[in-house]
Amino acid sequence: MPGNIIMAMTLQTIIDTATVFEHLDDANWRVVDCRFALADPPKGRQAYLENHIPGAVYAHLDEDLSSAIIPGVSGRHPLPEVSKLVERLSAWGIDNTTQVIAYDDANGAHAARLWWLLRWLGHQQVAVMDGGFAAWLQAGLPINNDIPAIEKRIYVPHIRPELVVDAAFVDTVKQDPTYAVVDSREAKRYAGEWEPIDPVAGHIPGALNAFFGENLHPDGHWLNPGALQERFDSLLGTNRPESQVVFYCGSGVTGAHNVLAYAHAGLGEARLYAGSWSEWIADPSRPIATGNE
Repeated sequence: MPGNIIMAMTLQTIIDTATVFEHLDDANWRVVDCRFALADPPKGRQAYLENHIPGAVYAHLDEDLSSAIIPGVSGRHPLPEVSKLVERLSAWGIDNTTQVIAYDDANGAHAARLWWLLRWLGHQQVAVMDGGFAAWLQAGLPINNDIPAIEKRIYVPHIRPELVVDAAFVDTVKQDPTYAVVDSREAKRYAGEWEPIDPVAGHIPGALNAFFGENLHPDGHWLNPGALQERFDSLLGTNRPESQVVFYCGSGVTGAHNVLAYAHAGLGEARLYAGSWSEWIADPSRPIATGNE
């Protein structure tokens, strides 16, 4: 990919800590702390209150970036209501011109959720900080525990419905060779050999497997665009239209990590099955597969 294209994408996909530091006093930048722990939902907010990047606001995965679970219908992290998400963004001082930077302490797994939600709302100026909070600390950059005084702005959504698909759509295309439905969970969960969260193990029949963690180096930094392109080309083949690539995961969170990696590779904007596995299995009539089926 030509270098000028990579540069043009920088603030729409992945950004380094040094560039974030340079813009801490930029009034039109907003840093959002997305730290969260599935096993301990209050932990991320507590960590934020203890210390965070100066000026950062906090986004809670369950409370801010998801809506309430509907037992037997929805997955574990349903998409938030647009009106409530817009209200949150406005309260965080984000409008349609704001450059948003998301970070977490989970290799981008939760920050990618905010990245994807903003893209879904039609917001292009959003990026995830490479290496997360650990990289910020390792670089010796400043932290504090001040809660910033935020001047509210007005965010106006421009929803892009083409970026998200539902269970009915996935059921239609799951074994269509022109589509690639891709499970973003670890191989053991995909194969149904181990399931620590959901009540049913396995994957959607016909789905491929691309564990989101393999978008990263062992130190938590993202692979470069060329390496990511090679990864997805090897798995999905070349020249597949972006609209015919669908990522999912357990609840629609780490699937967004793969959507982000796909975009960072310069391959376009793949689609997300937001309900993901936890929604798929809510209906016992939907088929499941195990192993490499």
